[in-house]
Amino acid sequence: MGGAVSVGEDNDDLIDKLKEAHYIRSQTVEQAFRAIDRADYYVEGYKENAYKDMAWKHGHIHLSAPCIYSEVMEALQLQPGLSFLNLGSGTGYLSTMVGLIIGPCGVNHGVELHQEVVDYARDRLDDFIRKSESFDKFEFCEPVFVVGNCLEISTDSHQYDRVYCGAGVKKFQEHYMKVLLKVGGVLVMPLEDQLTQITRTGQSTWEKKNILEVSFAPLVQQNKAEGQKSEVVYLPPVAVRSLQDLSRLCIRRTLRNLAGGEGQEKEVVERVPQKRKRGNCRQRCINSYGLVENQFIRQVVDCEEAEASEEQLKKGEDVDVEEEEEEDRDISEVKIIKQVNMLRDQIMSLPLPLSLQAYLLHYREK
Repeated sequence: MGGAVSVGEDNDDLIDKLKEAHYIRSQTVEQAFRAIDRADYYVEGYKENAYKDMAWKHGHIHLSAPCIYSEVMEALQLQPGLSFLNLGSGTGYLSTMVGLIIGPCGVNHGVELHQEVVDYARDRLDDFIRKSESFDKFEFCEPVFVVGNCLEISTDSHQYDRVYCGAGVKKFQEHYMKVLLKVGGVLVMPLEDQLTQITRTGQSTWEKKNILEVSFAPLVQQNKAEGQKSEVVYLPPVAVRSLQDLSRLCIRRTLRNLAGGEGQEKEVVERVPQKRKRGNCRQRCINSYGLVENQFIRQVVDCEEAEASEEQLKKGEDVDVEEEEEEDRDISEVKIIKQVNMLRDQIMSLPLPLSLQAYLLHYREK
Protein backbone atom coordinates (compact mmCIF):
# COMPACT_ATOMS: atom_id res chain seq x y z
CA MET A 1 0.00 0.00 0.00
CA GLY A 2 1.13 3.56 -0.59
CA GLY A 3 0.74 6.42 -3.00
CA ALA A 4 -0.92 8.69 -0.45
CA VAL A 5 1.55 11.51 -1.17
CA SER A 6 3.39 12.55 -4.31
CA VAL A 7 6.95 11.54 -5.14
CA GLY A 8 9.70 13.40 -3.28
CA GLU A 9 12.89 14.64 -4.94
CA ASP A 10 14.96 13.58 -1.91
CA ASN A 11 14.42 12.45 1.66
CA ASP A 12 13.63 15.92 3.03
CA ASP A 13 11.18 16.60 0.22
CA LEU A 14 9.43 13.29 0.96
CA ILE A 15 9.15 14.24 4.64
CA ASP A 16 7.77 17.68 3.70
CA LYS A 17 5.03 16.00 1.68
CA LEU A 18 4.21 13.56 4.49
CA LYS A 19 3.85 16.55 6.83
CA GLU A 20 1.61 18.40 4.39
CA ALA A 21 -0.62 15.32 4.16
CA HIS A 22 -0.67 15.08 8.02
CA TYR A 23 0.91 11.63 8.15
CA ILE A 24 3.76 13.13 10.20
CA ARG A 25 2.30 15.25 12.98
CA SER A 26 4.88 15.44 15.79
CA GLN A 27 8.31 17.04 15.89
CA THR A 28 10.02 13.97 17.35
CA VAL A 29 8.77 11.73 14.54
CA GLU A 30 9.74 14.33 11.93
CA GLN A 31 13.28 14.57 13.34
CA ALA A 32 13.69 10.78 13.24
CA PHE A 33 12.50 10.57 9.63
CA ARG A 34 14.82 13.39 8.51
CA ALA A 35 17.80 11.83 10.31
CA ILE A 36 17.73 8.63 8.25
CA ASP A 37 17.75 8.66 4.47
CA ARG A 38 15.29 6.05 3.21
CA ALA A 39 17.51 5.41 0.15
CA ASP A 40 20.23 4.00 2.43
CA TYR A 41 18.03 0.96 2.99
CA TYR A 42 17.53 0.18 -0.70
CA VAL A 43 19.65 -2.29 -2.64
CA GLU A 44 22.01 -0.70 -5.19
CA GLY A 45 20.24 -0.24 -8.49
CA TYR A 46 16.86 0.48 -6.91
CA LYS A 47 17.55 3.70 -5.00
CA GLU A 48 15.67 5.83 -7.55
CA ASN A 49 12.45 4.41 -6.06
CA ALA A 50 13.34 5.36 -2.48
CA TYR A 51 11.32 8.59 -2.32
CA LYS A 52 8.13 7.20 -3.83
CA ASP A 53 5.30 6.67 -1.37
CA MET A 54 5.18 2.99 -2.17
CA ALA A 55 6.15 -0.30 -0.56
CA TRP A 56 9.24 -1.98 -2.02
CA LYS A 57 10.43 -5.57 -2.02
CA HIS A 58 13.57 -7.27 -3.30
CA GLY A 59 13.69 -10.94 -2.43
CA HIS A 60 13.09 -11.12 1.32
CA ILE A 61 14.13 -7.46 1.81
CA HIS A 62 11.03 -5.33 2.25
CA LEU A 63 10.10 -1.74 3.13
CA SER A 64 6.56 -0.49 3.76
CA ALA A 65 5.35 2.74 2.16
CA PRO A 66 6.53 5.95 3.89
CA CYS A 67 2.94 6.95 4.74
CA ILE A 68 2.50 3.63 6.60
CA TYR A 69 5.74 4.01 8.56
CA SER A 70 4.81 7.57 9.55
CA GLU A 71 1.38 6.46 10.81
CA VAL A 72 3.04 3.63 12.75
CA MET A 73 5.60 5.96 14.34
CA GLU A 74 2.89 8.40 15.40
CA ALA A 75 0.62 5.64 16.74
CA LEU A 76 3.41 4.12 18.87
CA GLN A 77 3.57 7.31 20.98
CA LEU A 78 7.30 6.91 21.55
CA GLN A 79 9.15 8.51 24.45
CA PRO A 80 12.70 8.32 25.84
CA GLY A 81 13.43 5.28 27.99
CA LEU A 82 10.73 2.95 26.61
CA SER A 83 11.24 -0.66 25.57
CA PHE A 84 10.36 -1.55 21.96
CA LEU A 85 9.87 -4.85 20.14
CA ASN A 86 9.69 -4.97 16.33
CA LEU A 87 8.17 -8.21 15.01
CA GLY A 88 9.33 -8.67 11.43
CA SER A 89 12.09 -6.09 11.81
CA GLY A 90 13.30 -6.43 8.20
CA THR A 91 15.93 -3.92 7.12
CA GLY A 92 15.99 -2.22 10.53
CA TYR A 93 14.83 1.11 9.07
CA LEU A 94 11.94 1.50 11.53
CA SER A 95 13.93 0.14 14.49
CA THR A 96 16.70 2.67 13.85
CA MET A 97 14.24 5.58 13.77
CA VAL A 98 12.68 4.33 17.00
CA GLY A 99 16.15 4.13 18.58
CA LEU A 100 16.68 7.84 17.93
CA ILE A 101 13.59 8.67 20.00
CA ILE A 102 13.74 6.20 22.92
CA GLY A 103 17.41 7.02 23.55
CA PRO A 104 20.19 5.20 25.39
CA CYS A 105 18.04 4.25 28.38
CA GLY A 106 15.55 2.42 26.18
CA VAL A 107 15.41 -1.18 24.91
CA ASN A 108 15.26 -1.85 21.16
CA HIS A 109 14.75 -5.46 19.98
CA GLY A 110 13.76 -6.95 16.65
CA VAL A 111 12.77 -10.42 15.44
CA GLU A 112 13.17 -11.33 11.75
CA LEU A 113 12.47 -14.64 10.03
CA HIS A 114 15.31 -14.64 7.50
CA GLN A 115 19.02 -14.73 8.40
CA GLU A 116 20.09 -12.85 5.25
CA VAL A 117 17.71 -9.99 6.11
CA VAL A 118 19.12 -9.75 9.64
CA ASP A 119 22.63 -9.61 8.14
CA TYR A 120 21.48 -6.82 5.81
CA ALA A 121 19.90 -4.91 8.71
CA ARG A 122 23.09 -5.15 10.75
CA ASP A 123 25.12 -3.82 7.79
CA ARG A 124 22.72 -0.87 7.39
CA LEU A 125 22.91 -0.17 11.14
CA ASP A 126 26.72 -0.28 11.07
CA ASP A 127 26.81 2.19 8.17
CA PHE A 128 24.47 4.54 10.02
CA ILE A 129 26.60 4.54 13.17
CA ARG A 130 29.91 4.88 11.35
CA LYS A 131 29.05 7.29 8.55
CA SER A 132 25.83 9.22 9.13
CA GLU A 133 26.06 12.89 10.04
CA SER A 134 22.76 12.47 11.90
CA PHE A 135 24.17 9.99 14.39
CA ASP A 136 25.96 12.71 16.38
CA LYS A 137 22.75 14.71 16.83
CA PHE A 138 21.09 12.02 18.95
CA GLU A 139 21.68 9.77 21.92
CA PHE A 140 20.87 6.44 20.35
CA CYS A 141 19.37 3.13 21.47
CA GLU A 142 21.03 0.63 19.15
CA PRO A 143 18.67 -2.11 17.87
CA VAL A 144 19.47 -5.77 18.58
CA PHE A 145 18.11 -8.25 16.01
CA VAL A 146 17.53 -11.98 16.39
CA VAL A 147 16.55 -14.58 13.79
CA GLY A 148 13.34 -16.53 14.25
CA ASN A 149 9.62 -16.79 13.73
CA CYS A 150 7.87 -14.13 15.79
CA LEU A 151 4.95 -16.51 16.37
CA GLU A 152 7.27 -18.83 18.31
CA ILE A 153 8.54 -16.44 21.01
CA SER A 154 9.28 -18.12 24.32
CA THR A 155 6.36 -17.93 26.74
CA ASP A 156 8.58 -16.69 29.57
CA SER A 157 9.85 -13.67 27.59
CA HIS A 158 9.70 -10.22 29.12
CA GLN A 159 7.06 -7.70 28.05
CA TYR A 160 7.53 -4.38 26.27
CA ASP A 161 6.19 -0.82 26.42
CA ARG A 162 5.78 -0.66 22.65
CA VAL A 163 5.30 -3.45 20.10
CA TYR A 164 4.95 -3.27 16.32
CA CYS A 165 4.22 -6.15 13.96
CA GLY A 166 5.14 -5.59 10.30
CA ALA A 167 3.02 -8.42 8.84
CA GLY A 168 -0.69 -9.13 8.64
CA VAL A 169 -2.19 -10.57 11.84
CA LYS A 170 -5.25 -12.82 11.86
CA LYS A 171 -7.96 -12.51 14.49
CA PHE A 172 -6.92 -15.72 16.26
CA GLN A 173 -3.36 -14.34 16.63
CA GLU A 174 -4.47 -11.10 18.27
CA HIS A 175 -4.26 -12.30 21.89
CA TYR A 176 -0.76 -13.73 21.31
CA MET A 177 0.38 -10.23 20.31
CA LYS A 178 -1.39 -8.43 23.13
CA VAL A 179 0.24 -10.44 25.92
CA LEU A 180 3.66 -9.15 24.77
CA LEU A 181 2.63 -5.74 26.15
CA LYS A 182 3.18 -4.31 29.59
CA VAL A 183 0.19 -2.65 31.26
CA GLY A 184 0.02 0.84 29.79
CA GLY A 185 1.84 -0.32 26.66
CA VAL A 186 0.88 0.28 23.02
CA LEU A 187 0.73 -2.32 20.24
CA VAL A 188 0.45 -1.33 16.56
CA MET A 189 -0.22 -3.99 13.94
CA PRO A 190 -2.16 -4.69 10.73
CA LEU A 191 -5.13 -6.68 12.04
CA GLU A 192 -7.68 -7.96 9.53
CA ASP A 193 -6.63 -5.32 6.92
CA GLN A 194 -6.77 -2.45 9.41
CA LEU A 195 -3.70 -0.78 10.90
CA THR A 196 -4.76 -1.02 14.54
CA GLN A 197 -3.55 0.60 17.75
CA ILE A 198 -4.16 -1.42 20.94
CA THR A 199 -3.44 0.00 24.39
CA ARG A 200 -3.23 -2.34 27.37
CA THR A 201 -5.19 -0.63 30.14
CA GLY A 202 -5.03 -3.47 32.70
CA GLN A 203 -4.06 -7.09 33.21
CA SER A 204 -6.95 -8.25 31.04
CA THR A 205 -8.31 -5.05 29.50
CA TRP A 206 -7.38 -3.33 26.23
CA GLU A 207 -8.54 -0.37 24.17
CA LYS A 208 -8.57 -0.72 20.39
CA LYS A 209 -8.50 1.94 17.67
CA ASN A 210 -8.43 1.48 13.89
CA ILE A 211 -6.06 3.92 12.15
CA LEU A 212 -6.41 3.20 8.42
CA GLU A 213 -7.03 0.42 5.93
CA VAL A 214 -3.88 -1.45 4.87
CA SER A 215 -2.82 -4.52 2.95
CA PHE A 216 0.06 -6.55 4.42
CA ALA A 217 1.39 -10.00 3.64
CA PRO A 218 0.32 -12.37 6.47
CA LEU A 219 2.58 -13.67 9.20
CA VAL A 220 4.38 -16.86 8.20
CA GLN A 221 3.26 -19.89 10.16
CA GLN A 222 6.06 -22.29 11.01
CA ASN A 223 5.84 -25.57 9.06
CA LYS A 224 5.96 -28.40 11.56
CA ALA A 225 6.71 -31.91 10.43
CA GLU A 226 4.90 -34.64 12.32
CA GLY A 227 6.41 -35.00 15.76
CA GLN A 228 8.80 -32.07 15.26
CA LYS A 229 9.04 -29.44 18.00
CA SER A 230 8.80 -25.72 17.31
CA GLU A 231 11.98 -23.68 17.19
CA VAL A 232 11.49 -21.41 20.16
CA VAL A 233 12.67 -17.81 19.75
CA TYR A 234 14.43 -16.33 22.77
CA LEU A 235 14.42 -12.54 22.85
CA PRO A 236 17.61 -10.67 23.78
CA PRO A 237 18.02 -10.05 27.50
CA VAL A 238 17.30 -6.62 28.92
CA ALA A 239 20.76 -5.83 30.22
CA VAL A 240 22.15 -2.89 32.15
CA ARG A 241 24.44 -0.79 29.95
CA SER A 242 28.12 -1.43 30.48
CA LEU A 243 30.34 1.09 32.25
CA GLN A 244 32.17 1.57 28.95
CA ASP A 245 28.93 2.52 27.15
CA LEU A 246 27.86 4.85 29.95
CA SER A 247 31.28 6.54 29.96
CA ARG A 248 31.17 7.09 26.20
CA LEU A 249 27.63 8.47 26.49
CA CYS A 250 28.64 10.97 29.19
CA ILE A 251 31.79 12.11 27.37
CA ARG A 252 29.96 12.57 24.06
CA ARG A 253 27.17 14.48 25.79
CA THR A 254 29.69 16.82 27.44
CA LEU A 255 31.54 17.41 24.17
CA ARG A 256 28.28 17.99 22.32
CA ASN A 257 27.26 20.63 24.85
CA LEU A 258 30.65 22.31 24.63
CA ALA A 259 30.48 22.25 20.83
CA GLY A 260 27.13 23.98 20.67
CA GLY A 261 24.26 22.03 22.17
CA GLU A 262 23.28 19.70 19.36
CA GLY A 263 26.70 19.02 17.88
CA GLN A 264 25.80 21.00 14.76
CA GLU A 265 26.44 24.60 13.79
CA LYS A 266 24.51 26.25 10.98
CA GLU A 267 25.52 29.21 8.84
CA VAL A 268 22.47 30.70 7.15
CA VAL A 269 22.15 33.36 4.47
CA GLU A 270 18.52 34.39 4.03
CA ARG A 271 17.05 34.79 0.58
CA VAL A 272 16.23 38.34 -0.55
CA PRO A 273 12.50 38.59 -1.37
CA GLN A 274 11.69 39.01 -5.07
CA LYS A 275 10.03 42.24 -6.16
CA ARG A 276 9.18 42.06 -9.84
CA LYS A 277 6.48 43.30 -12.13
CA ARG A 278 5.11 40.67 -14.46
CA GLY A 279 3.28 41.11 -17.72
CA ASN A 280 2.48 38.54 -20.38
CA CYS A 281 5.29 36.08 -19.82
CA ARG A 282 7.52 33.76 -21.79
CA GLN A 283 10.29 31.42 -20.63
CA ARG A 284 13.91 32.48 -20.61
CA CYS A 285 17.06 31.26 -18.88
CA ILE A 286 19.20 33.02 -16.30
CA ASN A 287 22.25 32.11 -14.32
CA SER A 288 21.82 31.01 -10.71
CA TYR A 289 24.34 29.77 -8.18
CA GLY A 290 24.18 26.90 -5.69
CA LEU A 291 26.56 25.80 -2.95
CA VAL A 292 28.06 22.38 -3.77
CA GLU A 293 30.84 21.03 -1.54
CA ASN A 294 31.75 24.54 -0.35
CA GLN A 295 31.95 25.95 -3.89
CA PHE A 296 29.50 28.15 -5.77
CA ILE A 297 28.52 26.42 -9.02
CA ARG A 298 26.72 28.28 -11.79
CA GLN A 299 23.43 26.66 -12.80
CA VAL A 300 21.03 27.53 -15.59
CA VAL A 301 17.43 27.73 -14.44
CA ASP A 302 14.17 28.75 -16.12
CA CYS A 303 12.40 31.91 -15.08
CA GLU A 304 9.72 34.17 -16.52
CA GLU A 305 10.39 37.49 -18.23
CA ALA A 306 7.92 40.07 -19.49
CA GLU A 307 7.49 40.14 -23.26
CA ALA A 308 7.10 43.90 -23.07
CA SER A 309 10.89 44.28 -22.64
CA GLU A 310 11.56 42.48 -25.92
CA GLU A 311 8.99 44.64 -27.69
CA GLN A 312 10.67 47.75 -26.31
CA LEU A 313 14.03 46.62 -27.66
CA LYS A 314 12.54 45.98 -31.11
CA LYS A 315 11.05 49.51 -31.18
CA GLY A 316 14.28 51.09 -30.03
CA GLU A 317 12.84 52.23 -26.75
CA ASP A 318 15.03 52.57 -23.67
CA VAL A 319 15.01 49.71 -21.22
CA ASP A 320 16.05 50.13 -17.60
CA VAL A 321 19.03 47.74 -17.67
CA GLU A 322 19.98 48.49 -14.08
CA GLU A 323 16.52 47.44 -12.90
CA GLU A 324 16.73 44.16 -14.86
CA GLU A 325 20.15 43.38 -13.38
CA GLU A 326 18.77 44.02 -9.91
CA GLU A 327 15.93 41.61 -10.62
CA ASP A 328 18.40 38.93 -11.71
CA ARG A 329 20.35 39.41 -8.50
CA ASP A 330 17.19 38.89 -6.47
CA ILE A 331 16.52 35.57 -8.20
CA SER A 332 20.06 34.27 -7.87
CA GLU A 333 20.27 34.98 -4.14
CA VAL A 334 19.31 31.72 -2.43
CA LYS A 335 19.16 30.41 1.10
CA ILE A 336 22.40 28.64 1.94
CA ILE A 337 22.70 26.33 4.91
CA LYS A 338 26.16 25.08 5.76
CA GLN A 339 26.33 22.38 8.41
CA VAL A 340 29.45 21.60 10.36
CA ASN A 341 29.66 18.50 12.53
CA MET A 342 31.17 20.15 15.59
CA LEU A 343 31.06 17.04 17.77
CA ARG A 344 33.18 14.96 15.41
CA ASP A 345 35.61 17.82 14.85
CA GLN A 346 35.89 18.31 18.61
CA ILE A 347 36.74 14.63 19.18
CA MET A 348 39.27 14.48 16.34
CA SER A 349 41.02 17.61 17.62
CA LEU A 350 41.63 16.16 21.09
CA PRO A 351 45.19 14.91 21.81
CA LEU A 352 44.04 11.31 22.25
CA PRO A 353 45.28 7.93 20.99
CA LEU A 354 43.53 6.82 17.79
CA SER A 355 41.91 3.92 19.61
CA LEU A 356 40.31 6.29 22.13
CA GLN A 357 39.14 8.63 19.37
CA ALA A 358 37.53 5.64 17.62
CA TYR A 359 35.90 4.68 20.91
CA LEU A 360 34.40 8.16 21.36
CA LEU A 361 33.22 8.17 17.73
CA HIS A 362 31.42 4.89 18.42
CA TYR A 363 33.86 3.08 16.11
CA ARG A 364 32.93 5.37 13.22
CA GLU A 365 35.12 6.07 10.21
CA LYS A 366 36.50 9.57 10.04
